[in-house]
Amino acid sequence: MTRAGVGSPAPMEHERLIGLIDAAFADRTLLLHGEHRAAVLEVLELLDKGRVRAASNEGGAWQAHAFVSRAILLYFAISELTVMELGPFEFHDKIPLKRGLAAAKVRVVPPGTVRYGAYLEPGTVVMPGYVNIGAWVGAGTMVDTWATVGSCAQIGRECHLSGGVGIGGVLEPPGARPVIIEDGCFVGSRAIVVEGVLVERECVLGAGVVLTSSTPIIDVTGATPVEHRGRVPARSVVIPGSRPKQFPAGEFGTPCALIIGQRSASTDRKVSLNAALRDHGVSV
Repeated sequence: MTRAGVGSPAPMEHERLIGLIDAAFADRTLLLHGEHRAAVLEVLELLDKGRVRAASNEGGAWQAHAFVSRAILLYFAISELTVMELGPFEFHDKIPLKRGLAAAKVRVVPPGTVRYGAYLEPGTVVMPGYVNIGAWVGAGTMVDTWATVGSCAQIGRECHLSGGVGIGGVLEPPGARPVIIEDGCFVGSRAIVVEGVLVERECVLGAGVVLTSSTPIIDVTGATPVEHRGRVPARSVVIPGSRPKQFPAGEFGTPCALIIGQRSASTDRKVSLNAALRDHGVSV
C-alpha cells in the first residue's frame, strides 16, 4: 500500500491530490483557488467510491493517511449548510447522504444513515444505525440497530456490530489511527471501541466491553497475566473486567478487559463464534 491507501505504486494523480490537499490544509486561503477546492471534492468522491481509505494495511501494519482526514476537514470548511427533506424528515447539515445504494448492492434499513464519503462494500447491511464520513465497511458486515461507525473507522469483512455498539471516529489530529476492526470479528451489544484501538481478525468482544487506548487488555488464559493496550490479538474472546487499584480513599476496582480464551481453529467462523459464546459464557 501507499500513502493513498489504494495499492502500490501510488498513481501520480493521487500524489498530485495529496500535494494540493496538504497545501490547502496549511493555508486555507488556497481554497479560494479552483484547483485546491476541486482536489478536496475529488478526494471525497474517491472516498465515497472506496478508491482511497483513511487507513490501510501495509505489509501487515496499519497506517493512517493524514491527507484523507485533512480533505474531510476541508470539505466541512467549503460546504454550506443546507436543508434536506426526506419524506416527513428534515435535516440541516453540510454533508449529504450516501446515494446509489442499490447499485452498490448494499442494504440500508430505515432510518439507518450513511453519510457521503463513507464506503460500504457490496453485501453490507446497515440496520437503523449510523456510518459516518470517511468510514470503510467490508462486504458481508452487519451494522446492527443503533450501532454507530465513527468517522474514518475501518470495519472488516464478515463482521457483526451488535445493537448499540459504539465505534469511535477520528478526524483530528490528521494522521491519527482510526479504530480498526479486522475481518470476521463479532462485537457484542453496547460494546465501545474508541481512540484508535485495533481489534485483530476474528475476535469476539462480549457485551459491554469498553476499549480505549489506555484500557488494560489482560490475557488471563495462562499461568500469569499478559497485558496489552490499544490492540486485541487475533481470535481473542474478550469480556469486561476490573482490577483493584489503591486510591487515597481506599481500594476500588478499575475497568479492564479480559481475554478469556481463543476461537477454535478447528471450526469455521460461525460455528467458532457459537462455540466461543457457549464455552466461555460471553453475553452478547
